[in-house]
Amino acid sequence: MKNTLKDIDVKGKKVLVRVDYNVPLDANLKITNDKRIAATIPTIQYLLEKNSAIILMAHLGRPKGKIVPGMSLKPVPPRLSEFLGKPVKFVGGDCIDSQSKKAAADLKPGEILLLENLRFHPEEEGKNASGEKDKAAMDVFAKELASMGEVFVQDAFGTVHRAHASTTAIVKYAKDVVAGFLVEKELKFLGEALENPVRPFLAILGGAKVSDKINVIKNLLNKADTIIIGGAMAYTFLKSQEVITGTSLVEDDKLDLAIELIKKSKERKVALLLPIDHIITDKVDFVNKQMPGDAIVKNTADEAIPEGFMGVDIGLKSIEKFSKIIKSAKTIVWNGPLGIFEIDEFSKGTIKIANLVAKSTDNGAISIVGGGDSIAAVKKAGVDKRINHISTGGGASLEFLEDKELPGIAALPDKK
Repeated sequence: MKNTLKDIDVKGKKVLVRVDYNVPLDANLKITNDKRIAATIPTIQYLLEKNSAIILMAHLGRPKGKIVPGMSLKPVPPRLSEFLGKPVKFVGGDCIDSQSKKAAADLKPGEILLLENLRFHPEEEGKNASGEKDKAAMDVFAKELASMGEVFVQDAFGTVHRAHASTTAIVKYAKDVVAGFLVEKELKFLGEALENPVRPFLAILGGAKVSDKINVIKNLLNKADTIIIGGAMAYTFLKSQEVITGTSLVEDDKLDLAIELIKKSKERKVALLLPIDHIITDKVDFVNKQMPGDAIVKNTADEAIPEGFMGVDIGLKSIEKFSKIIKSAKTIVWNGPLGIFEIDEFSKGTIKIANLVAKSTDNGAISIVGGGDSIAAVKKAGVDKRINHISTGGGASLEFLEDKELPGIAALPDKK
């Protein structure tokens, strides 16, 4: 276990908090989804209760070490102020210039300051002004950031899989270092699900490509009791078993890998379940994310997909088969939709699975949903409030499921 916020005294101290405010913006630079801001409120509220002076650090987009006005964090303070019911100071331009440092130095207990986009500095990502990897430059930048506060709190789970100045290097220069409540919660749910799950343990994996989830599947074959595979990557597994897949998305270069994974599942007595029928269509408008008016859509009789058609969702028999497994599961980890859920006509399978996971949660199961599309799916189904834990870190949660070491977590001190 890592040291967390309640393990140290922050009363009246100046506290640097790394948060994940990489929020989506529209053409008018208005925030279109504030869930990442909302996720940081418990940590900020606690620090306010302790009368700390709070300096928030974050990034937005990929400015590649340059100042890009459209990627400024300027839209965030007004929205954060609404959540907190108090003003949030902001200094634009440069997060470590004299103006930002003065704002940090002048910050009084109970006040909040958000620094400008960390990634306007190439050093945040471990590079110098020439774009070359430069650990020394990263360390200098991290030391500048650390000099603004007495305590460093890591609360940006979405960035802990990156070895950046504000995730790993800053730890060397801060006096006290702890995990915030959001990171603590992520580690608790994801960690316990993988290391000490209440069984039966079910993993539901979807998405387009097997290649994106190879290491997740390999790791879960050592931990889960059942793995349900849906989405387009199911077609690669089915084709590897000589099932006709029509024009469905298939990674032909991963067929041997799919065969190997199915073989391993049998050796380890893990039930690896694939769809036994599908919703198919002869055409999809992927550009506009809609079903053409003249498209033919039908449910197959079995797992085979005829020529001229592509799989776009799991079928009714698959839903019925998977529902029995979901109902009996005590721990459920879900990453990836089971169809092209962005198109309403092809979202029914994913929505039904979301409802089944929520119902199982209502009946006492532990449910964890990770990955942007999966989160969007449970929200679309209207059951997000009934899920035990929705992970805020897309890449980080995926790497956690792969059993990879997350640099930003490894850098945090362990409890004594």
